Amino acid sequence: MSGLTVLLGGCASSMSSDTYSRGSSMQMQNVQYGTVESVRGVRIEGTKSPLGAIGGAIVGGLLGSTVGGGRGKDLATVGGAIAGGVAGSAIEEGATQQNGVEITVRLDNGRIVSIVQAVDNQRFAPGQRVQVITAPNGVSRVTGG
Repeated sequence: MSGLTVLLGGCASSMSSDTYSRGSSMQMQNVQYGTVESVRGVRIEGTKSPLGAIGGAIVGGLLGSTVGGGRGKDLATVGGAIAGGVAGSAIEEGATQQNGVEITVRLDNGRIVSIVQAVDNQRFAPGQRVQVITAPNGVSRVTGG
């Protein structure tokens, strides 16, 4: 299952302030300035795609098929596939969880916003001046200002 963990970990997209998706590059972004009001650590849940369950079911079925013979082998294969699917789903979610930070910012126009993003090399503290960058699709991030 460790190979499955590596595969699924590679599928996780970054939610940090300094990583952009390919589709977000060369897009005009709206920039607003503000001051950090508060910061707190949060946990960003992992992905729950069919990939983990399918991968786990395949591995579990293959392992189950090596047990016994005849009807017992068939039952072990089915049982292994079911157990593997459950385990694969849990592994995917665990492997793709991220530590996050919730940053509450008072924008210069007086509006207060809260943005959750993955923890990265930027650290934020109350009173710090920051930029809130918002893409056309509404995705926002906080960066040092």
